[in-house]
Amino acid sequence: MGLGTWSVFDHGPERQPGADAVVATMLDAGCALVDSSPMYGRAEAVLAAALGPRRGEAVVATKIWTPSVDEGRAQYARQLGWYGGRVDVQQVHNLVSWRRHLDWLEPEREAGRIGLLGATHYQAGALGELADVMRTGRIQMVQVPLNPDERDAEREVLPLAEELGLGVLVMRPLGSGRLGAGPPAAELRPLGVETWAEAVLVWALSDPRTTAVIPATSHPAHAAANARAARHPGFDREARRHVERLWRTR
Repeated sequence: MGLGTWSVFDHGPERQPGADAVVATMLDAGCALVDSSPMYGRAEAVLAAALGPRRGEAVVATKIWTPSVDEGRAQYARQLGWYGGRVDVQQVHNLVSWRRHLDWLEPEREAGRIGLLGATHYQAGALGELADVMRTGRIQMVQVPLNPDERDAEREVLPLAEELGLGVLVMRPLGSGRLGAGPPAAELRPLGVETWAEAVLVWALSDPRTTAVIPATSHPAHAAANARAARHPGFDREARRHVERLWRTR
């Protein structure tokens, strides 16, 4: 389980204590992965401040998001300053100028300032190009949407990631905020979960081809519930199908 920062960490210092509490909750629960991007406004800086002296406990995934190599290098320089001189997972956001960025990011990985290289996209129509990037052998991680509504990644990206041994980060595991109230708690407890959000997170985590899911939240209580989902042993095939049926009728 990880923590996404899209929309929820793009704020000023008056809300920094809330971000601090969310990050501390996730780290205390053993959930180390945090994900951000220059696209998310001030989120990278807010995340860095929230990590503070606990940076070493986190796996920081962020992104390069610009058609310009010069601006990409500037984004990266700021990230190194924020995250202690290292980015654990550096991703090309939405495949923007991915060839040109990988050309200069690969030497940074070889120098040890980047752990893994990745690429992301949120649109179903771009997943074919993402698969082409995967086949180049130049990246080790992809990030795609996956929830009971958005399953396009299951057609090519997930099987290819399994074949090539690539990691998969799941964005939008809760369906871009369209989760809805869901079924009554009594219907969820036989699945070993307490909330509809937990059920959907476990659904994504139970696909053996996924590495981590990164729901975004600004609420420590929600962060604690998300971390609880990470401790679930996982759904079998029938339980996943049951969640899909519940999703369709919610």
